Amino acid sequence: DLWQTCANLRLAYVFMYGHPGKKLLFMGGEYGQFREWTEKESLEWFMLKYEHHAKIKDFVRDLNHLYLENDAFWYNDFNFYGFEWINCSRADISVVSFARKGLDERSLLLFVCNFTPVVRDKFRIGVQRPGRYVEILNSDSEKYGGSGIINYGDVESQPIMFDNQGQSVEINLPPLGGVVLKYIGKNEEAETGE
Repeated sequence: DLWQTCANLRLAYVFMYGHPGKKLLFMGGEYGQFREWTEKESLEWFMLKYEHHAKIKDFVRDLNHLYLENDAFWYNDFNFYGFEWINCSRADISVVSFARKGLDERSLLLFVCNFTPVVRDKFRIGVQRPGRYVEILNSDSEKYGGSGIINYGDVESQPIMFDNQGQSVEINLPPLGGVVLKYIGKNEEAETGE
């Protein structure tokens, strides 16, 4: 259906933007044009009058801003240090998670992608650093046409071993959704801004 089509597209963009390498959207992809682009005709800009296409455009705009504002997306694109799988072995539930690292350790981003239409409440993922994380993007936000399964406020890591990591967090994982968490720091760092 149309909801799942749009959700899958937003999820694919989170997955693609999170991976190393330069990004390329083909013309019309920024608003989810249904018809394949052809050099013989103009793009179907009229589709922006439909809410689901306008919301995809808003999502891509916000994702582009996030990309520019967080060096973890691009700083170590050509360095093995910049990307690390957290868990890519959950084929049974179609969930993958990975980390991107930027210039310093405060630049850590975590990506969690759920490729099923099932909500996963209190989903645990391993994290490399103890401290607080905050959701900076959720493809399932209602403002993008999603169902609104988002994580409010900070998420505190717990000393529970998971995904071969010494710490872990629990988040609500939306259906056909991608979540991006940003490392804020340990409690004292986050409070003092250091």
